[in-house]
This record gives sequence, C-alpha cells and structure tokens, in this order.
Amino acid sequence: MSLASPGPPGTVRYGYRATVVAGQGDSTGPSVEARPFLPFDWLLLVGAAGIWGASFLFMDVALDHEHPGLVAFLRPALGLLALLAFPASRRPVDRADRGRLLVLGITWMAFPLTMFPLAQQWIDSSVAGMLNSGMPVATVLVAAIAFGVHSSRMQVAGILIGVVGILLIGLPTATSGDTSALGVLLVLLAVTSYGIAANLAGPLQRRYGSAAVLVRALAVATVATLPFGLYGLSDSSWSAQAFAANLGVGLGGTGLAYLAAATLIGRVGPVRMSVVTYLVPVVAAVLGVVVLGEVLVAWQVTGAAVLIAGAWLTTRST
Repeated sequence: MSLASPGPPGTVRYGYRATVVAGQGDSTGPSVEARPFLPFDWLLLVGAAGIWGASFLFMDVALDHEHPGLVAFLRPALGLLALLAFPASRRPVDRADRGRLLVLGITWMAFPLTMFPLAQQWIDSSVAGMLNSGMPVATVLVAAIAFGVHSSRMQVAGILIGVVGILLIGLPTATSGDTSALGVLLVLLAVTSYGIAANLAGPLQRRYGSAAVLVRALAVATVATLPFGLYGLSDSSWSAQAFAANLGVGLGGTGLAYLAAATLIGRVGPVRMSVVTYLVPVVAAVLGVVVLGEVLVAWQVTGAAVLIAGAWLTTRST
C-alpha cells in the first residue's frame, strides 16, 4: 500500500503507494515522467498492483485458520524480514526523527494492519479492497483538516465524489447486519489512518529514502502487534494454506511490493506510479469473486467506479 509525497508549498501529490522511494529520496524529473513505459515498467506496475490487490484474498485465506491478531502480527513481521535483506533499509536516521517514525509506525502499519483482518471477519475481501481505494481521498481530507494544506476545487470535488462511492460500496454490506457495519467502519478507520500517515511520511522519505523509513515503521508495528499475535496463537491452527497466505501478504504485500513500487517511481515518476491506486481495488474485487465466490451487487461495482474517479480527482492539483 504507497504514500503521498508533498510537493511545492500549498500543494500535495496524492495517491497511496505513489511515493515509495527506495533510494535517498525522490529523484524523478521531467525525463522519467515523459518517456514511454518500458516492458520492465509494466512488469513492476502489474506486480505491485497484483500483490497489493491479492493481499485482501490472502488475509481472507489466513483468517480461515488463524486469529486476526496473529494475522495482524505476521504481516509486518514478515515484511520487516523481507526489507532487512536490502542494504538501503539499514541507512541510519537521526535521533530527532525517531518520535516521528514511532507515530508513523502506528498510523501507517500497526493500526491499519490490525483493522483489516478484524474487519474481514465480517465483510468480504472484495469490499475491503474496494473501500481501500479511498486512500487518496482520506489523504487530501486529512491534509486539509489537520495540516492546513490548500485543496484545489478539483480535489474537493474528488472528496465529495469519493464519499458517494464509499456509501455505494459500504451501505449494502453495512445494512446486512451490525457486525457487517462494524467491518465497514474498521476499514474506513484504517483508510483514515493511512491518510494521516501519508501526510507524515513525505519529509522522512525524502530525507532517508523509503526503504529506511519503511523498515523502521514495520519494526514499530511488529513490536506493537506482538501482544495481539501472542493472544491469537491459542486460537489458531497450522495450515499450509494459511502459511502461504501469510507469506503472500507479509513478504509480498508488505515487503517486496513496496520495493517494486519504489523502483517504478524512480523509473516513471510519482504521477504515473499512482495508477497502482486504481488497479488494486479491481484486482481485489476480481479475486474475491472468482477465487472466493464472493457476490457483489450492482451498487457496489458502481460505487467502486465512483470512488476510483474521486480518488483520481484528488491526485490532480488543478
């Protein structure tokens, strides 16, 4: 899942997963934004979107055998192991920024990665994936309310359209029972937390590189979710399917997919990288329906399209 990177004063470049930079900061420029996609760029794009979209399926499979607390712990723990293999993740950071990294670890990783498996006890993976596409909308909203960042008329329109999309997706599920409504609420809380993190991460990513910031956020999340993981052990059972699902969502979705996005943003720029934001809910919905046999009503499909349109508008600065 990527973070937004603030642009010039008064503007913000939005799009979750859109500014994950592996090296020492954002080195993109007109040259990378202008050139056509190469085959390797398409591979990175499809790979990141596919892994992130499949993460909701992986969590659903894992939850058949494991307590949500264990799923919440294993995801950052396995992602941390994957990223520690890369030298860029071990770049030192200033002591003065450790408090910010602690907050980022909670808002970016620990809290939302706990909310999703809890939510998916009661809602389908496809619904969770589609609601997650509201991340750019949440980012702009948090930026305006909490950080005083000016939003353009197009971004405000994107927020309003995005809210309509969220209602269309969530209401058919929420009205089917109290626990389903709770599941929708937990996903929206997770998305809001991502929006907060997106506004905090940009300066840290530019200073230290994304890998160094991400690995520390994952370390914080691993420690924070450890009690939930230990609590969930007694209510979990061993399964090869769950093991594979944990590897997919942890090593893949929380580790390697971020590195794929980091590489891609350096090759094509953050604006074109933000396309991933709009592909993830499509992948999540298709896998949920085809693999898990989930059923989506017409309102939810329409809502996903509306929400993606709203998310796209929030990435426009004019």
